[in-house]
Amino acid sequence: MSSRGISDRVAVVGMGCTRFGERWDQSTDDLLLDAVQECLDTTPTVAKDDIDAYWLGTLGSGQSGLTLSRPLALDHKPVTRVENYCATGSEAFRNACYAVASGAYDRVMAVGVEKLKDSGFSGLLRTDPPSDGTAPELSITAPAAFSMLDPAYSARYGVDPAGMREAMTHVAWKNHRNGARNPKAQFRSEVSREKIESAPKVAGRLGVLDCSGVSDGAACALVVRAEDALQYTDTPMYVKALSLTAGPMSGGMDPDYDYTTFPEVVRAARDAYAQAGIEDPLSQLSMAEVHDCFTPTEIVLMEDLGFSERGQGWKDMLAGVFDSHGRLPVNPDGGLKSFGHPVGASGLRMLYEAWLQFRGRAGERQLPDPHTALTHNLGGRPGGCVSFVSVVGNRLTR
Repeated sequence: MSSRGISDRVAVVGMGCTRFGERWDQSTDDLLLDAVQECLDTTPTVAKDDIDAYWLGTLGSGQSGLTLSRPLALDHKPVTRVENYCATGSEAFRNACYAVASGAYDRVMAVGVEKLKDSGFSGLLRTDPPSDGTAPELSITAPAAFSMLDPAYSARYGVDPAGMREAMTHVAWKNHRNGARNPKAQFRSEVSREKIESAPKVAGRLGVLDCSGVSDGAACALVVRAEDALQYTDTPMYVKALSLTAGPMSGGMDPDYDYTTFPEVVRAARDAYAQAGIEDPLSQLSMAEVHDCFTPTEIVLMEDLGFSERGQGWKDMLAGVFDSHGRLPVNPDGGLKSFGHPVGASGLRMLYEAWLQFRGRAGERQLPDPHTALTHNLGGRPGGCVSFVSVVGNRLTR
């Protein structure tokens, strides 16, 4: 069963995104200001005071709406801070869209930010809830958890480990190649297959270059009613579907869970496709931005999102189906592999790429006549996670 959805009831009319990277020279306030200013620059008829309400997504760079109201010097506007693991930025966007669709507000802004580098940690910050120490999801690192996808997938589908390694390498090679053409990416160099495969190991067969990086960044979107969108821009981006699922976290204890799928992604995709009227995502979508936190994750996601048949995702990856000039470009902006993952900003960064592509402003990455895009976030780990899927397009269908 799908949610009712708000297809074509709201539209994005402005967006902003900072360069992602080791932004030692900028604070959280600076990143927020830069992203919001770019967004306002794309909609010159809208001033900061014209925005009715804000939703802020951040995992650890602020604890309330004051994180945004202070640097923007907002005049007592409502600011709601949200957090939902790696889907935090998308969660801010989802709630902002629902606020406009409900009729509560005319113009709202979804903003996401994260300042990770200043923490001094090499990975994502996390504050675990109290536990007796037996919770399986707290016992291993994220790279270790996601490294299990590789041997599990090979075992279930009879894939030669060398072939799976080649497919994982292709994910990293593809996304770094795309990111090399993106001025806002953290890593802007192509990486050879040989370098990817010889990188120091982190967990299992995952090397350093199989893992997404750590970075700082911010992004935002201005959302209005669809019927008002053309008052602000000639090229609005219409929201077709928004879906979020939270799993029961039973995978770590369920003997039937085999680490070859994310059930939360399957459910979120099914819901989003029903809302958007999509029956064949491989042919109906123009592009997809997915949560490539680790290279085997992207391969599994191709199947969970319905882009590939079960057991065929690795073959389709190697065949170039998801390359920038393939049948369905996946992560044409470079993905988490090229941008890193400032948690609160990543989901909005994905939408920003769709926004640029629809407007013909993606530069060297520009796709021919893109019209419909999917964005996806995955937060948590195999066996227990949250998943977000959106579908957006540049044309009204109702």
